[in-house]
Amino acid sequence: MLADLAPPVARAKETASAALGTTRFQAEFEAGQCLSRDAAIRLALGDPAQVPDADSGRPGSSPLSKREADVIHLVADGLRNKQIAAHLLISEHPVDSQIRNVLNKLGFSSRAEIAA
Repeated sequence: MLADLAPPVARAKETASAALGTTRFQAEFEAGQCLSRDAAIRLALGDPAQVPDADSGRPGSSPLSKREADVIHLVADGLRNKQIAAHLLISEHPVDSQIRNVLNKLGFSSRAEIAA
Protein backbone atom coordinates (compact mmCIF):
# COMPACT_ATOMS: atom_id res chain seq x y z
CA MET A 1 0.00 0.00 0.00
CA LEU A 2 2.80 2.48 0.84
CA ALA A 3 4.45 1.69 -2.50
CA ASP A 4 1.32 3.08 -4.17
CA LEU A 5 2.05 6.45 -2.56
CA ALA A 6 5.59 6.78 -3.94
CA PRO A 7 4.65 8.27 -7.36
CA PRO A 8 2.26 10.95 -6.03
CA VAL A 9 4.67 11.84 -3.22
CA ALA A 10 7.51 12.21 -5.74
CA ARG A 11 5.32 14.45 -7.93
CA ALA A 12 4.34 16.55 -4.91
CA LYS A 13 8.01 17.01 -3.96
CA GLU A 14 8.88 18.03 -7.52
CA THR A 15 6.00 20.51 -7.66
CA ALA A 16 6.82 22.03 -4.26
CA SER A 17 10.53 22.23 -5.10
CA ALA A 18 9.75 23.99 -8.36
CA ALA A 19 7.44 26.46 -6.61
CA LEU A 20 9.73 27.22 -3.66
CA GLY A 21 13.14 26.72 -5.19
CA THR A 22 15.45 23.88 -4.23
CA THR A 23 17.11 25.57 -1.25
CA ARG A 24 13.92 26.75 0.42
CA PHE A 25 12.17 23.45 -0.32
CA GLN A 26 15.02 21.50 1.32
CA ALA A 27 14.99 23.77 4.38
CA GLU A 28 11.22 23.47 4.77
CA PHE A 29 11.30 19.72 4.17
CA GLU A 30 13.96 19.28 6.87
CA ALA A 31 12.00 21.51 9.25
CA GLY A 32 8.94 19.36 8.63
CA GLN A 33 10.89 16.24 9.52
CA CYS A 34 11.61 17.79 12.90
CA LEU A 35 7.95 18.20 13.78
CA SER A 36 6.17 15.87 16.12
CA ARG A 37 3.23 13.98 14.63
CA ASP A 38 0.77 16.21 16.52
CA ALA A 39 2.49 19.40 15.37
CA ALA A 40 2.54 18.17 11.76
CA ILE A 41 -1.17 17.38 11.90
CA ARG A 42 -1.96 20.80 13.39
CA LEU A 43 0.14 22.47 10.71
CA ALA A 44 -1.57 20.47 7.93
CA LEU A 45 -4.99 21.40 9.31
CA GLY A 46 -4.07 25.08 9.45
CA ASP A 47 -4.24 25.38 13.24
CA PRO A 48 -2.82 28.83 14.07
CA ALA A 49 -1.28 27.44 17.27
CA GLN A 50 0.69 24.80 15.34
CA VAL A 51 4.40 25.44 15.96
CA PRO A 52 6.20 28.46 17.42
CA ASP A 53 7.93 30.46 14.72
CA ALA A 54 11.63 30.44 15.55
CA ASP A 55 12.17 33.44 13.27
CA SER A 56 9.42 35.52 14.85
CA GLY A 57 11.86 38.01 16.31
CA ARG A 58 10.00 38.19 19.62
CA PRO A 59 12.20 39.39 22.47
CA GLY A 60 13.53 36.43 24.38
CA SER A 61 12.48 33.95 21.72
CA SER A 62 15.00 31.31 20.78
CA PRO A 63 16.19 30.98 17.20
CA LEU A 64 16.05 27.20 17.71
CA SER A 65 13.08 24.90 17.52
CA LYS A 66 12.24 22.72 20.51
CA ARG A 67 13.59 19.66 18.68
CA GLU A 68 16.85 21.47 17.82
CA ALA A 69 17.19 22.41 21.49
CA ASP A 70 16.59 18.77 22.48
CA VAL A 71 19.28 17.66 20.04
CA ILE A 72 21.89 20.17 21.22
CA HIS A 73 21.35 19.15 24.84
CA LEU A 74 22.10 15.57 23.83
CA VAL A 75 25.13 16.70 21.81
CA ALA A 76 26.33 18.52 24.91
CA ASP A 77 25.89 15.27 26.87
CA GLY A 78 28.35 13.66 24.44
CA LEU A 79 25.92 11.53 22.44
CA ARG A 80 26.62 10.75 18.78
CA ASN A 81 23.96 11.17 16.07
CA LYS A 82 22.94 7.50 16.15
CA GLN A 83 22.51 7.63 19.94
CA ILE A 84 20.55 10.90 19.72
CA ALA A 85 18.26 9.39 17.09
CA ALA A 86 17.61 6.34 19.28
CA HIS A 87 16.97 8.56 22.32
CA LEU A 88 14.47 10.76 20.42
CA LEU A 89 12.92 7.84 18.51
CA ILE A 90 13.69 9.36 15.12
CA SER A 91 16.01 8.37 12.29
CA GLU A 92 19.58 9.56 12.09
CA HIS A 93 18.99 11.81 9.04
CA PRO A 94 16.81 14.38 10.87
CA VAL A 95 19.37 14.52 13.70
CA ASP A 96 22.09 15.35 11.19
CA SER A 97 19.84 17.99 9.59
CA GLN A 98 19.00 19.55 12.96
CA ILE A 99 22.66 19.75 13.92
CA ARG A 100 23.47 21.44 10.58
CA ASN A 101 20.58 23.87 11.17
CA VAL A 102 21.87 24.70 14.65
CA LEU A 103 25.40 25.26 13.31
CA ASN A 104 24.01 27.61 10.64
CA LYS A 105 21.59 29.46 12.92
CA LEU A 106 24.18 30.05 15.65
CA GLY A 107 27.16 30.60 13.34
CA PHE A 108 29.06 27.67 14.83
CA SER A 109 31.41 25.38 12.92
CA SER A 110 31.64 22.32 15.16
CA ARG A 111 29.82 20.04 17.58
CA ALA A 112 32.30 21.17 20.25
CA GLU A 113 30.99 24.73 19.97
CA ILE A 114 27.43 23.44 20.33
CA ALA A 115 28.41 21.44 23.40
CA ALA A 116 30.13 24.43 24.97
